[in-house]
Amino acid sequence: MRSIGNLLRRVDVPVYLKESKVRKIYEAISKVMLSISKEGISKSRVNEGQGYKFRGIDDVYNAMAPILAEHKLCVLPKVTDRQVTERINKHGTALFYVTVHMDFTLVSGEDGSSHVISTIGEAMDSGDKATNKAMSAAYKYALMQAFCIPTEGDNDSESQTHEVRPTQQEVKSKEGHQKLVEDHVSKIKKSKSIDDLKVIFAAAYKELKHDPEAIKTIDEAKETKKKKLTEVNESDKI
Repeated sequence: MRSIGNLLRRVDVPVYLKESKVRKIYEAISKVMLSISKEGISKSRVNEGQGYKFRGIDDVYNAMAPILAEHKLCVLPKVTDRQVTERINKHGTALFYVTVHMDFTLVSGEDGSSHVISTIGEAMDSGDKATNKAMSAAYKYALMQAFCIPTEGDNDSESQTHEVRPTQQEVKSKEGHQKLVEDHVSKIKKSKSIDDLKVIFAAAYKELKHDPEAIKTIDEAKETKKKKLTEVNESDKI
């Protein structure tokens, strides 16, 4: 005869009667959001070049560190990808443009449960700080978005703004585009009749329609040529 204990062990317990285990990570995240929502992080710093206000990485550290500690939440960074491009600023100095892809693992100090968030950081520097700045930018915006930190105005990252020279490829592309516009203007000026002018202008418009300035240039050339062709036609009638 089977014992009652064995029978009970074989009975499936309904899901709603089982003990539910809530992961502490999401409770901690919500508590941090509640705490930071009361104060936010103000823009207390000023960009030297363009004069706008911004919040620096130190502002984020100072505001978030005690709140994260209070709610036993750890933020563990990991760089998953890094790309570097060398550019030249308007003064001829080398600039290092760095992009980092980062994962931030939010870990609850109570039960070890975790959640991973990912973001990208970008920065420029003429020395060896570009990667540091990019990592700081990624960290700052990861926290600001994950915890819905109140902001106002334009988001920004650094106290300095770099003006870079266009790359050789960009220069060639711009020069090629300008040459294309000039070629279309030349064809418009050489048109022999109103009908010829319409066909040439239509071809130019189709190729340059995404450039308002170029369209304005060929339109002015078309109107000038149209006026000359009309005057010639009128004189022929006389």
